[in-house]
Amino acid sequence: MRFLLCVTALALLGATAPPASPAASPLPLPLNVGGRVIKEADGSLSFGWPGTYFEGRFRGRAVRVVFDAPAEHLRLFVDGALKRTFVKPGKVDLIVDNLGSGEHDVRLEKLTESQTGGGRFIGFYPAKGSITLPAKPRARQIEFIGDSYTVGYGNTSAKRACTADEIHDTTDTQQAFGPLVARHFDADYRINAYSGFGIVRNYNGSSPDLSLPILYPRLKPDDPAHETDDVGWNPWIIVINLGTNDFSTPVKAGERWADQDELKAAYRTRYLAFVRELGSRHKLARFILMGSDTFFAEIETIAAALRTEMPDRVQAIRFRGLDLAGCDWHPSIADDRLMAGLIQQTIGSF
Repeated sequence: MRFLLCVTALALLGATAPPASPAASPLPLPLNVGGRVIKEADGSLSFGWPGTYFEGRFRGRAVRVVFDAPAEHLRLFVDGALKRTFVKPGKVDLIVDNLGSGEHDVRLEKLTESQTGGGRFIGFYPAKGSITLPAKPRARQIEFIGDSYTVGYGNTSAKRACTADEIHDTTDTQQAFGPLVARHFDADYRINAYSGFGIVRNYNGSSPDLSLPILYPRLKPDDPAHETDDVGWNPWIIVINLGTNDFSTPVKAGERWADQDELKAAYRTRYLAFVRELGSRHKLARFILMGSDTFFAEIETIAAALRTEMPDRVQAIRFRGLDLAGCDWHPSIADDRLMAGLIQQTIGSF
């Protein structure tokens, strides 16, 4: 296999015109996109949520991959085989050739969390003479909503004490429990998760005017100007794991809740409203509400209330026994597998 990494001009990455290489088709492949993206005026797709991925299909011998990701880590696969790992690559214009003349699948996936910035996907361009094939979305869709546990924060780290750079570089959302579950069921997935955020309260009372339900509609977590209408997205399962940040630190003087009891009441009220909003939008979706021992009693209460409104659509699961060997005592890869197994069992019980 031969790879050609080209220096991509800024004009190419900012224009709607096809790549200038005579070896490439002028039209990009149709895409299956996992995750929310913003379609820019030039046709590129801006992305920021964890776990975002892009997939295309063609029949031919080569494909050109064009994107811009200054701070992300990403992986490129062709026919399920890893071809390249990118570490904060910036502007990329890559040709993968010598593929043979048959049908091929190409996939670019985001590993790291980008609470600001993110990246921009330009396109997959097959070689001239190739046959473009339609995108092939999977029959099932699963959505994961959560915090750093769902992100996979520092999950590949070999130590718990990490710098900010080490947290970023050892986060691999594609190995977190959400994508593991989705791959088990051959489902497309979205990861709508943001480290440090909760239902009504963020870690240690930070960013008091924001929460995960407020960020949730955004096509990028740092862009309040663009929100989703969810056209074409009909999740079979929605998994929510929120509460760790709401309750992991005591309520401080000056916060909007006088004590822990008031915080719990506000948490239950907002959680119920959030699931009702999702349930109204996705009328066939079933919900799995996750919680640790710290807040599982609240999850059980919420799930019981929702079952009276959405019979047979809500399950609660408690996760425990984690080694928390990732950065800052977060779940490790082994913990991600354990939680994925719990979710898979629960899906099987619906």
